[in-house]
Amino acid sequence: MNARYHVIHETIYDYATPVVQSRQLLHLAPRDCAWQTCRSHRLEIAPVPALQQARSDAFGNPVMQFAIETPHRRLAVRAESVIEVRSRAALAGTPSPPWEAVRAALAYGARPVRLEGARYLFESPYVRAKHEFAAWAAPCFPPGRPLLAGAQALMQRIHREFEFDAGATTVATPVLQVLADKRGVCQDFAHLMLSCLRSLGLAARYVSGYLLTQPPPGQPRLIGADASHAWVAVYCPEAGGGGRWVDFDPTNDVLPDTQHVTLAWGRDFGDVSPLRGVILGGGEHALEVAVTVTPWDNA
Repeated sequence: MNARYHVIHETIYDYATPVVQSRQLLHLAPRDCAWQTCRSHRLEIAPVPALQQARSDAFGNPVMQFAIETPHRRLAVRAESVIEVRSRAALAGTPSPPWEAVRAALAYGARPVRLEGARYLFESPYVRAKHEFAAWAAPCFPPGRPLLAGAQALMQRIHREFEFDAGATTVATPVLQVLADKRGVCQDFAHLMLSCLRSLGLAARYVSGYLLTQPPPGQPRLIGADASHAWVAVYCPEAGGGGRWVDFDPTNDVLPDTQHVTLAWGRDFGDVSPLRGVILGGGEHALEVAVTVTPWDNA
């Protein structure tokens, strides 16, 4: 089963004083992968950049970097994409080895070397590998449990025990604080699940994207009412040195399928932030972000 979506992601910065120079890096172009094809992508930036370059980052994500060299008090970025998503539900239902065997296969000195998974084994700026996370996740990974069954149990526990609270955290909230307070948003739950998995010696990556949401019965879809989303993907080795990635969404307790649009992936949020950069000037600023995801009827 395939689905097509039209995604508009708008970001506006209003600055208190003029910005003299701005250098920005964007992760706003959905990546192509085995289950997804970006059919079109258009980017509008105001003021018009003096320099603009498209490339791929270290994780294979398409990125755009640009420079604005004229004074401005507003930066507006509008990304518009049409994405086709194919079903991948069968991935999570396939057999997987015991989680201890996967940990051993990813350990230092193991052969063959699983380079694809190894880069997502360790701490990163927003993800910690500590015994607190391993201990909290341990009931989900009893001896001999298949890796994917353990990951699903961990996803379900996070969803069951943590409360979604948009005002409880910021991007700077430590993941240990999230574990203690048991509340946060999708980004926090993804970082928590990553911390648990990596603390157990398992490889997992952060996935950013969009989720199709449904309005209440009888009400129209609101323009700009959607938001960016985040979930995780777990690395599952296979015979012969290969491997596959299986996605888990702890915020919603679902296995991502055609309703999830993949934007980018990396070690954590810092690797795939939609827009980040440096400016000269500007003072305080106000930020507005609006995301609209709608089924594309012209498929």
